[in-house]
Amino acid sequence: DGCSHLSAYERKRLKNITENAKFFAALKLHESAARLHQITTKRQTRVTKRAKPKKAEDETVRRRSMRLQRVEPSGIPVVEVLAQLGAEEYPQVTAGPFPMVPENEMENSKLTEELLTTWMRISELETGCWLLLLPPITKTLTMLCRYQDSLNSMVLSQENVRKVVKYRVCSMAIHPSESLLFVAAGDKTGQIGLWNVSCRSEEGAQVFVPHSFAVTCMQFSPCNPAHLLSLSMESLRCGDVTRTVFDEICRSEENLSSFDFLEENACSAIVGCWDGSVAVVDRRTSGTSSELSADIGFKRTRTVHVHPVKKQYFVAAGSEDVCIYDVRCLKPSGTRPVSSLKGHTKSVASAYFSPVTGSRVVTVCADDTLRYGGDGGGDHPDGKYQLVGVLLHNNNTGRWLTRFQAVWDPRQEDCFVVGSMARPRQVEVFQDTGMLLHTFSNPDCLSSVCSINVLHPSKNILVGGNSSGRLHVFKEE
Repeated sequence: DGCSHLSAYERKRLKNITENAKFFAALKLHESAARLHQITTKRQTRVTKRAKPKKAEDETVRRRSMRLQRVEPSGIPVVEVLAQLGAEEYPQVTAGPFPMVPENEMENSKLTEELLTTWMRISELETGCWLLLLPPITKTLTMLCRYQDSLNSMVLSQENVRKVVKYRVCSMAIHPSESLLFVAAGDKTGQIGLWNVSCRSEEGAQVFVPHSFAVTCMQFSPCNPAHLLSLSMESLRCGDVTRTVFDEICRSEENLSSFDFLEENACSAIVGCWDGSVAVVDRRTSGTSSELSADIGFKRTRTVHVHPVKKQYFVAAGSEDVCIYDVRCLKPSGTRPVSSLKGHTKSVASAYFSPVTGSRVVTVCADDTLRYGGDGGGDHPDGKYQLVGVLLHNNNTGRWLTRFQAVWDPRQEDCFVVGSMARPRQVEVFQDTGMLLHTFSNPDCLSSVCSINVLHPSKNILVGGNSSGRLHVFKEE
């Protein structure tokens, strides 16, 4: 049988395989599986994918609203519209002399002429003699109780509130005239508003645009109030009402921050710069460049203020720095201060000497403090100024308000005025001891924060400016 050489196990295995094969063949499983497969194949439906319709070339694009397309009804893109509005709303002032014509010159030319004539008239009356009205150094300070009585007599009425400039007030100046109240205000877009407060009609204020950026500092000339000097980042100008022109004294590439006069004749000035330096400007020289630029070691210089008696000294405020310098020692680099007021932990908004003797300095800092220092009664400020007191004060004006500046009352050597975040809205008067002497308020007429405040040099008048361009005048009735 051919299997004799196999073992018994292998022969049995082959026998089982043969028997199993015969058994499955008898069941005919393979033929049944083939028939089932054939039947299922015939019943299966043919599945086809639906063809995507071809997009017609002339099919209309789905409509989108102008709002989603960021297009104005006029068809001009919003970005271009905003650019056009910016160009119209914030005009760039060209370099050189600029005519003293108002923003709406065609409508109110006669009213403007009357306003400028008034400014010229009161300046002629006061020129050369108004300095005599300022308190002399040897004059005894007004008794505190009498001073408080004068503050209490100053009230605010609705007729003494006026929107003078279009946007946020950044600086103000009061004409020294005693016969008529005349105020100038500068806003964040370069506008300068002139307001004859004594004129009760709506035509008592006019707006001029001699600058392209925020007007951060303004002063009437101490020797000729017919001149109004104003400073913006790009230029320092002198508004001369006698010639109806804004002359350009100094020009910079968006760098100027503040200024103050170095002499009583207002011929020269010290100018602070945002890059931390200071410059000396002389109005008697030709051109619009500075005579000297000095690095004083600041990251930025916010304010500069000249000593009222010793004009060679000035105090500068910057980023955590308050230092006193001698203008005679200014150098292009490496200028060292003659005195420093230490202790500020954040940026300093302002620093000013007291108005009569200059023996005190008051500062406003972003660490919510007012600091005041003194020279100890010395004959000169060289190394004598030191911190005397710290007063907690909410200076968190935020993004939309001008930063507070504490200014001394020119009629009271030891008292200063500063805006307040307290409610009801008010302007505060402090003594240099830290004592709160008075708050100017009127819930019916004052409902906003007056960040910038200025006082008349010889009369009981205070003017506060807010973030909407509105001025509030507190004065005796």
